[in-house]
Amino acid sequence: MRAIFVTTNEHKRREVQEILGFDLERADLDPPEIQAIDPAEVAAEKARAAREALGEPVLPVLVEDSGLMVDAWDGFPGALTKWLIRSVGNEGLLRIFGWGEDRSARAVCVVALAEADGTVHTFRGEVRGALAQKPRGAGGFGYDPVFVPECSSMTYAEMGEGKNEDSHRARAFRAVREWLKEA
Repeated sequence: MRAIFVTTNEHKRREVQEILGFDLERADLDPPEIQAIDPAEVAAEKARAAREALGEPVLPVLVEDSGLMVDAWDGFPGALTKWLIRSVGNEGLLRIFGWGEDRSARAVCVVALAEADGTVHTFRGEVRGALAQKPRGAGGFGYDPVFVPECSSMTYAEMGEGKNEDSHRARAFRAVREWLKEA
């Protein structure tokens, strides 16, 4: 099996290739993103746009989108997390959130797979947890310094590579792997 993974991050391609168990070509594209809270909507549209930008290849095209879904905010910022973090940072996210509210959140990753005929399938990986009181840890990226999965007292950033063993991204790509075995 082979596929094209749309990402600008070579480290992420290697990580995903290890999870899937087969070689991935990397397409260094930045497909347009629709504005939506649900990462599944964003990932599906990105997969369609990437497939078209790549000239409708015969290989499956994989894209992923992820976000931090805060329960007290009905899932916001969701797929908009990356834009919020770029704008105000993790410290700003925590200031916006406040201290007295329910801090429960979910780290969500959705992988969209666009087949050669244009059919798009989505696979969701989710880890429940909570927002930390302050950013902690030097590893990872994005919201890793402020997300504490329920199975740990450490943030994703404090976990380092250990995060990848059962992260939201690992869960989503494992679902892709299982679907590909059956397809």
